[in-house]
Amino acid sequence: MHAELIIMRHGESTWTRKEVNRFAGWVDVPLTERGRDQARKAGGLIAGAGLSPDLVFTSLLKRSIVTADLVLDVLDRSWIPVQRTWRLNERHYGAFQGQTRPAMLARYGQDLFSTYRRSFDVRPPQIDTDSPYFQGADPRYAPEMDDGLGGPDPAAVRSECLKDVQARLEPYWRSRLIPALAEGRTVLVVTHGSVVRSLVKGLEGISDQDIRSINVPTGIPLVYDCTWQAGSFSTAGPGRYLDPEAARKGMEEVASLGRPGSAGV
Repeated sequence: MHAELIIMRHGESTWTRKEVNRFAGWVDVPLTERGRDQARKAGGLIAGAGLSPDLVFTSLLKRSIVTADLVLDVLDRSWIPVQRTWRLNERHYGAFQGQTRPAMLARYGQDLFSTYRRSFDVRPPQIDTDSPYFQGADPRYAPEMDDGLGGPDPAAVRSECLKDVQARLEPYWRSRLIPALAEGRTVLVVTHGSVVRSLVKGLEGISDQDIRSINVPTGIPLVYDCTWQAGSFSTAGPGRYLDPEAARKGMEEVASLGRPGSAGV
């Protein structure tokens, strides 16, 4: 059984803009107009590749949700089923949430800043529970919203590394996405940079060290050709960006946000 898996990061958000350059994490920031345009272009790229998603997964954050809605509108497929889950949320950046990258770079220095931002298994400092950017009282993470898949209580998460993202994503991948792909469906996942990195790490067998150098552009679909055979799932090589040149430029934009001299307020 063959299937297509389309993974993409949401369009540009208001906090991703160079002149703002803040860590968002689980903070629910909206798309910019450029981000909306990126989502519409993504829909055109998917259509141009002859792909027709029949199931969509998003996070619980509006930048993911709105991106998916705009993509589906372009494809004239707003009617297909959509599943939303906190497990596709961006990595929780702990005390970095709401702070600018330049400020955190100045506070911690390049080496530690890069470790917090890009390492596989080192968490940033925990967010204070009285921070306006802590999600403890958010109804999206209330007990009645529990998905029954175990793992951490999302209302209590205070910081994550990429290893934590993989751990909370794994049961959802096995119970929701793998069965859909095993049925030969074309699955669209609209999520966030760290989640895309986590998925790519698993799908392409990237090492804990090498994942540090992977940057994910906003709004460019990444496609994997998948096969389900004899109870085993595999992909036919690495994923392919539907606009490689735009993806290259987008990766450079993301990388530049964490460099000395990057903009920020």
